[in-house]
Amino acid sequence: GGALPVMFWIHGGGLVSGAGSDYDPTPLVNAGVIVVTINYRLGYLGFFAQTAIDAEGHENGNYGLMDQQFAMTWVQSNIANFGGDPTNVTIFGESAGGHSVYCQLASPTAAGLFAHAIAESGSYVIFEQFLQGIIPIATAESTGDALVPSGETIANTVGCSDQSAGCLRAVSNTELVSVQAGTLYAFVDGTLLTETPQAAFQAGTFNKVPIIAGTNHDEWRLFVADQYDLSGNPILTEGEYDDAVSLLWMDMLAPFVLNLYPYASYPSGGVALGASGTDGIFACGARNADQLLAQFTTTYAYEFNDENAPPLPSDIPTVTFPLGAFHSAEVQYLFIIGFSFELNSDQLQLSAAMVSYWTHFAATGDPNSASTPTWSPYATNTDQFQSLIPPTPVVESTFNTDHQCDSFWNLVP
Repeated sequence: GGALPVMFWIHGGGLVSGAGSDYDPTPLVNAGVIVVTINYRLGYLGFFAQTAIDAEGHENGNYGLMDQQFAMTWVQSNIANFGGDPTNVTIFGESAGGHSVYCQLASPTAAGLFAHAIAESGSYVIFEQFLQGIIPIATAESTGDALVPSGETIANTVGCSDQSAGCLRAVSNTELVSVQAGTLYAFVDGTLLTETPQAAFQAGTFNKVPIIAGTNHDEWRLFVADQYDLSGNPILTEGEYDDAVSLLWMDMLAPFVLNLYPYASYPSGGVALGASGTDGIFACGARNADQLLAQFTTTYAYEFNDENAPPLPSDIPTVTFPLGAFHSAEVQYLFIIGFSFELNSDQLQLSAAMVSYWTHFAATGDPNSASTPTWSPYATNTDQFQSLIPPTPVVESTFNTDHQCDSFWNLVP
């Protein structure tokens, strides 16, 4: 009866892991859209800035983002043959996929390749003044930063102290993967990205399409569980908590974080550390992005708030605290994914609402329909988010205070 809306999924994994095949989009497809899942180059094969390689005359650094755009271009040329509408493509992704969505919004070379965008938990360390994961490619080549080593350092690590392209091309992919950082970031390369997403959103020099963007209430708890509990070192004492805060926030911020997030105010050290990590790394940056974007285009802001999202501690006995609405928890409400934890009746109702929001947005640029609670566009004067909480989403007005944004994180230089 006509061409279908297309949803183009960019998987997460810190730009170092993951695959499109990890996600079964049947729930979304059943709601009347076509879903395309892709793979793209990862790790140092996908995100690598080094002087000799970059002198070869090709686009530099952001090879994984180039792959995403190549796939988007393929969709423009071919999706009509599958019943899809090439003029109605929504890019969406979670974590590094959400990071990628923000980058594609800012990319001049992505103009015209999509009509809408959804960024799930992609705001980490790119919309705060004190955390900037996306750096100029020249800086990445020579010095790097606190988050990513320089291309020169990487070349030395794999035995290419002569810094030659020939030596680097002779290094096996296995060796490159073995030395890569745990999380990588895009670069301002001058072509695909001519400025950071933050700068593009601030100036209005981005691809102005309707946007859904959000985070999860307890993003950082998953990383605390992985770093501490699952390695056999849960945070059980105030001293251990103090050490963990110092490791995460370093000497400059740690005293302030300990004062604002005291151990005694939380049921466990894991929950306490999860709170500051969520607020400073994910939540407040996402709100900053919303405030910039909403000046120029229709933006729908959400927070995923199911505090009992599977898996629960009973599923992972070594975790000493509730994971809450952890990083990536919302994905199982939209896709069928590898681990099969059953949703209860209230969660299934929330899942149906989220699928409706996402697919109606893909069809029209507006998530609203007769079957779901009204979701109003974000406005700085109301500062309201749609709280995705079971069984029925509600409007949330306390995001700023809940996450200490304007009272602390947005004051950090």
